[in-house]
Amino acid sequence: MENFPIINLEKLNGSERADTMEMIKDACENWGFFELVNHGIPHEVMDTVEKMTKGHYKKCMEQRFKELVASKGLEAVQAEVTDLDWESTFFLRHLPVSNICEVPDLDDQYREVMRDFAQRLEKLAEELLDLLCENLGLEKGYLKKIFYGTQGPNFGAKVSNYPPCPQPDLIKGLRAHTDAGGIILLFQDDKVSGLQLLKDGQWIDVPPMRHSIVVNLGDQLEVITNGKYKSVMHRVITQTDGTRMSLASFYNPGSDAVIFPAPTLVEKEAEESKAIYPKFVFDDNMKLYAGLKFQAKEPRFEAMIKAMETVKSDPVATA
Repeated sequence: MENFPIINLEKLNGSERADTMEMIKDACENWGFFELVNHGIPHEVMDTVEKMTKGHYKKCMEQRFKELVASKGLEAVQAEVTDLDWESTFFLRHLPVSNICEVPDLDDQYREVMRDFAQRLEKLAEELLDLLCENLGLEKGYLKKIFYGTQGPNFGAKVSNYPPCPQPDLIKGLRAHTDAGGIILLFQDDKVSGLQLLKDGQWIDVPPMRHSIVVNLGDQLEVITNGKYKSVMHRVITQTDGTRMSLASFYNPGSDAVIFPAPTLVEKEAEESKAIYPKFVFDDNMKLYAGLKFQAKEPRFEAMIKAMETVKSDPVATA
C-alpha cells in the first residue's frame, strides 16, 4: 500500500519546490487528502487550541453526551446504527459574518483563541488554493475569485469530540461521506486515531501526527477541476479508549457563488458532449446535500444537472 501523502510546506521555499508541488498534485489527483507539516501555524497556538477544546468538552459537553447516549439506549445496541453518529459537536461561523460571540458556553479566552486560529487557517486555505491553481495551470487567485461570489466565501468550523464507544463495530463516529464544500483543513487529535478515507476500495487510516493539518478536497473542487481532482469518501470510526478531538474548518464558496468547471480544464470533446458536471449556485447545492450527505456524491451531481436543465426549459423559471 502506498504511503499516505505528507507534505512539508517549508520545502516550497527552496530547491525542492518542484518536487513538493508534484507531491501536492499527486495527492489531489489520487488521494483527495494530504497532511501538512511546517505549515506556518505556531505549535504553541495549536497546543492552546487543543488544551482549551478538550477542557471545554470536559466542562460543558461530556455530561450532555452521556445523557444523550443513555436516553437513546446506545450502549446496549445489538445491530449496526445507521441513522446517527457517535460524536459531540458544536459549530462556529467565521465568514462572511462571525457568530463566535453568540455560541453558548464558550469563555472569552476560548473565543479569542478560536478567532485567532480561524484567521490563521483562513490564510493557509487561501495559500493552498493558489498552490492548486499553480498545479492546474489556472491564473493565481482563480479559485479564490470563484469562491468569492458577491459577499465573500463561507468559512466555519465543526468542533467535534468522539468519546470512547462500547460498540465500535456497530456505531460510527461519523458515517462515510464526501464533503460538499471547497477545501477542508483539519486539526485532529495526535493520540487517538479514527479518521479513514476510501482508496481503491479499501479504508485507509489518516495517520495522527502532532501539530499537523490534514487537508481534504470537497465536491466543489471536483466540479471546478472537471474531475481532475476528486472529493473522497471518508469516515470516523469509534474507539473503545480515549476521546478523539477534531476541529474541521471548511473554506467554502459564498452562498451565491456560481460553481462550474474551469473552461481551461474542460477538454474540447467534453464541451461538445454532455457536461460531466453541472453549473450551479453553491447554496442550491448545499440544500440538496443536506438531505443526501451520507449517500454517494454522483447522484447529487446528477440531481443538480437535472435541476438546472429544468430551470433552463421552464420559461417561467427563467423569466
